[in-house]
Amino acid sequence: MARFTVLAIALCSAVSFLLGAVLSGRTIPGPVPATAVALREGAPRPRSAAVVPGAVNFADVADRVNAAVVNIDAASRAGREGRRRRAGDETTDGPRDFELPHQGSGSGFVIDPQGFILTNFHVIEDADRITVTLADGRAIKADVVGADPAIDVALLRVTGAGTLASAPLGDSDDLRVGEWVCAIGNPLGYVHSVTVGVVSFIGRKLFDASLDDYIQTDAAINFGNSGGPLINARGEVIGINSAISSRATNIGFAVPINQAIAIIPQLKARGRVSRGFVGLVLTDITPDLQRSLNLSVSRGALVQDVSGDSPAERAGLRPYDIIVAVDGRNIFTNDELIRDISGRLPGTVAKLDVLRDGRRQVSPVKLTERPGAEGTVRDRDAGMRRGAPAPDTPLGLIVRDLDAGFARRMEIPVAIQGVVVMRVDPAGAAFVPAMRRGFVITEINRQPVRSVADFERLVAAARTGDALAFYGYDPSVGQRGFVLATVDSR
Repeated sequence: MARFTVLAIALCSAVSFLLGAVLSGRTIPGPVPATAVALREGAPRPRSAAVVPGAVNFADVADRVNAAVVNIDAASRAGREGRRRRAGDETTDGPRDFELPHQGSGSGFVIDPQGFILTNFHVIEDADRITVTLADGRAIKADVVGADPAIDVALLRVTGAGTLASAPLGDSDDLRVGEWVCAIGNPLGYVHSVTVGVVSFIGRKLFDASLDDYIQTDAAINFGNSGGPLINARGEVIGINSAISSRATNIGFAVPINQAIAIIPQLKARGRVSRGFVGLVLTDITPDLQRSLNLSVSRGALVQDVSGDSPAERAGLRPYDIIVAVDGRNIFTNDELIRDISGRLPGTVAKLDVLRDGRRQVSPVKLTERPGAEGTVRDRDAGMRRGAPAPDTPLGLIVRDLDAGFARRMEIPVAIQGVVVMRVDPAGAAFVPAMRRGFVITEINRQPVRSVADFERLVAAARTGDALAFYGYDPSVGQRGFVLATVDSR
């Protein structure tokens, strides 16, 4: 009994001691970590490595690709009148002053150890001598293997330079908006300059709406960057730097590398590119267009115009047809159809699945070669007279009857009948921002418009929330097309 009492007292004393230590903030001494000893002795605090998820080291990317980037000098004996301005020329349409003999410069990159080099067509256009300066400083004369002005791509080759470092090519179809990219080139003569930014937009249209598919980026692309590579975080080329905006800084454009890869076999074999052509002006089906035209489908390429003496005309296609498939493959947008047809050789036959007034039919079309782009665009305001403001301007539009004199001055086909938009009132009850002066309205929601009275009757019948599809002819581009408007108020 005495021993039990002593043991109980000892245990109570130990528990009391421990409880007191905890309440007083003391801890039981134990082994001291080495870092703590170092800090007590005044040593610097150790740093943990900062890890940023998704961080990209473009120094490593530049190290891998720089050896494949070249400088290109293009000298010509006689000047030319430029049709476009791109990177190094700015993205401004229209002619420049006739140039004297000159020497221009740009960039390029090696895609094959045997000396094949990709660059822009406008860098070497009309050049009589092309000199490529490699990353190691050697300057070598280059030959043009082939060029495609339509998408601004040229393929060069240098020989006798041995085995060259080449840039790995990526897949531009995998790009996403917001993805980090870098550009390498020769801006303002500063060779092998590297700039970094993100992909701002994919599929931008600049010059040719039917073929353009530019990558927009805020990576600085300056004069002389033309033809250089746009590179993703894996060190793969996903674009060819091609254009800069003349109205803002840090807005640059690049040709997707997949577009260039697709034409390289033709450039090597023939020196040029042949593309299939049907002769259609197309648009996508939007919800408003589907509603206003009472269309049975929400996808496909809607025919706006059919070129005269074209494969499409010979196949019997006409406005309001909806192309929903090619050779059994579904088509969702007009861009898909254009890419499909452009990728086929002239002379081949494409079977188009067409919806016409809700009925499906198959129309075989034998493709011809895509014609070159026109060099000039008529002044959209030529011969225009301003109409006097009318008391009532439905949808903010002032129109007048199409007369023979105006049609002759604007080269409007004799088959076109309708009313001419003379003024677009930005303060109108339902302003139509896409409409412009000179547009000839021939139909509204598939109802013919032959006079101002027809126009006013059809517009007056529309109610708030209704969608109106104006179909007509645009003299500035020489094509028929749709302009959509939603009646938002009266």
